[in-house]
Amino acid sequence: MAPFVIPLLVEQFVGEAQKATSYGTIRLWGLMVALLAPAFWGILSDRNASRWGRRRPFILGGTLADLVFIAAIGFSAGLNGMTGFDFLFAMYLLLQVSTNAAQAAQQGLIPDLVPENQRGRFSAIKAVFEVPLPLIIVSFTVGRLIGAGNMGGGILAMVAVLVLSMIVALFIHKERLQVAPPALDWTPFARLVLMTALFAIIILGLGEGVKFIGAILVGVKDVTTLFIAFGGAGFIAMAIAVALGGAGFIAMAIAVALGVWLSIRISIGDAARANPAFTWWVVNRLAFLVGAINLSTFTVYFLQGRLGLVREQAAGPAANLLLVIGMLLLIFALVSGWLADRFGHKRIVGVAGIVAALGMAIAVAVPNLTVISIGAAFIGAATGMFYTANWALGTSLVPKAEAGRYLGISNLAGAGAGAVGADIGGPIADFFTVNIPSVPGLGYVLLFTICGILFLFSVIALARVK
Repeated sequence: MAPFVIPLLVEQFVGEAQKATSYGTIRLWGLMVALLAPAFWGILSDRNASRWGRRRPFILGGTLADLVFIAAIGFSAGLNGMTGFDFLFAMYLLLQVSTNAAQAAQQGLIPDLVPENQRGRFSAIKAVFEVPLPLIIVSFTVGRLIGAGNMGGGILAMVAVLVLSMIVALFIHKERLQVAPPALDWTPFARLVLMTALFAIIILGLGEGVKFIGAILVGVKDVTTLFIAFGGAGFIAMAIAVALGGAGFIAMAIAVALGVWLSIRISIGDAARANPAFTWWVVNRLAFLVGAINLSTFTVYFLQGRLGLVREQAAGPAANLLLVIGMLLLIFALVSGWLADRFGHKRIVGVAGIVAALGMAIAVAVPNLTVISIGAAFIGAATGMFYTANWALGTSLVPKAEAGRYLGISNLAGAGAGAVGADIGGPIADFFTVNIPSVPGLGYVLLFTICGILFLFSVIALARVK
């Protein structure tokens, strides 16, 4: 839904000038819901005493609700203007609630069913099925269908996968809960609500700051006579790009560092002071994932602006890019475990950040699909290395007795990465679409450049992990 269906529908509803900002808004609030919903549904499924077992009722109910909200999103394609956008926004948030009901229950299956001495290998298989394989499958199916103008067929393909997965899960044998669950304690969830609220406030505040700077720069652009002596319009565009790009990077870096610091203080309190390396590890993880996740988030818009493609025309090339990234991610996720054991987890994480930054530099250098694909290959390989080595590094930094509590905070990096880039980066892209249309795609080149710099920022944060 995120890389293909939602951005194209948003563009249909709000138009070219506001599509990135509006898509960023949907992504921000959808991901904030995705931070809270798994914990809420996980608590309920842990305590469920149904004769169907703890997990299966939530998998069934959540998936059936998914089908309703996905159908509603498909229906929204017949709407127009802000009516369509508002309806899409509401359905997307409800989809996040329902899909996390099923996913939170599904995530409990490994602890329920797998012996403790085999959970490592099953978790590795789970990781492969969660990230690289979906990218590859989606590129061959949904991406191709939407690229051919068949959005309905793409949505039906997603629905078929959900139904098939639900049917498989319902055949999993699981005894019902025999022991009465302990007294319900909502304190951890309340902490998560507070953490999510503060993180959202930080992102929104910094996003508004970037918009304010953009408004100032619009005034500067209008006084063109002051800059004629320094090279005219080309110089103005370059100066504004540097100014707004610098503001965007600073805003994202602050959102990453401050958001992580406050969230960890709320989650584990004074224990964070005794283990500063853990805080820097989460900063490293979030900074890298901001770059990686927003590459896929804005791929369609980037290709539209950079290659002069129109709407669904960009879906086919975007599917090819996701295929390249997925293949390299899969290969390097599998081999990087050996590399990390051979050369050290921290070293491989650092190499991943540098390789990803190099890949992003290649991707934005030339408006050519082959060159962009080469850059994407570097980023896919780097992301595969990062996923494996960074997680292994994190597991070595947390107290064994509280590993679940500490590593659960890493969800902040997964969901927060998309929120940071989308809400702060979207207005930057739209600024150039509206105010400097003479350079097509400049806003998305700048946004991807910021993501590349964030890859390097992740390496700087890694140096603080002792």
